[in-house]
Amino acid sequence: MLGTMLNNVRSAAPLVHCITNYVTVNDCANILLAAGASPIMSDDVGEVEEITAICSALAVNIGTLNQRTIPAMFMAGKKAAALKKPIVLDPVGAGASKLRTETAAKLMAEVPFSVIRGNISEVKALALGGGSTRGVDADAADAVTTATLDDAVIFAKRYAAKTGAVVAVTGAVDIVTDGSAAYLIRNGHPMMSKITGSGCMLTALTGAFLASNPENILEAAAAALIAMGLCGEAAYRKFLDRKTGNATFRNDLIDAVFSLTGDALEKGARYEVR
Repeated sequence: MLGTMLNNVRSAAPLVHCITNYVTVNDCANILLAAGASPIMSDDVGEVEEITAICSALAVNIGTLNQRTIPAMFMAGKKAAALKKPIVLDPVGAGASKLRTETAAKLMAEVPFSVIRGNISEVKALALGGGSTRGVDADAADAVTTATLDDAVIFAKRYAAKTGAVVAVTGAVDIVTDGSAAYLIRNGHPMMSKITGSGCMLTALTGAFLASNPENILEAAAAALIAMGLCGEAAYRKFLDRKTGNATFRNDLIDAVFSLTGDALEKGARYEVR
């Protein structure tokens, strides 16, 4: 099924509307193109509803949140909901400031997100109304380890059940759950944390998978995370061969998404379902 979901992205070539992080907007666009999707980036209130209407999914990323784009996020989110299009929220830095935490919470109260994707500190900040996010990175105290994995799965399931969204918590072990089943994904490499934007790219990629597999939101989200992790592993192998740096690693990561096949995704996936 995982491979079929990637193949569906390639064949459907969905147009994904991204209201995203200015720091990584180019990388988000390129990874969508690499996956076979098409990106469009619009955050002006004068057009976001029209843009959302012609797209197959919406990805909202609060990484460079500001007073101009906040209304656009609400307008686009409500338009996508009215048209029954899948919507992804990336609560970048939730817990780091009052503005981020409160805006993300209000978005969740007014927009029925299909998937909430963030690191463990960001998701905890949303669930608890505050937290100890270290900038846009997870706080070390929140890290999901072998010792804390069971508790993290319980937390993610409860939060998914409460919100009605699929919750995708990314880290050393990724957790993707709809409140009932949980995918525990072990693909990926720590080098992915050495570039800015791997999470933002993943959110955009998740939008493409949801757009192409709208009847299987949980599995589509899991497939997106597995695909990204596999491509991170492939990029790291090139990094070892060439002994370059993190900028080349970023390009190799995008190239790996371009080259990924459905069969390779099926064969390389390392996960269990609880």
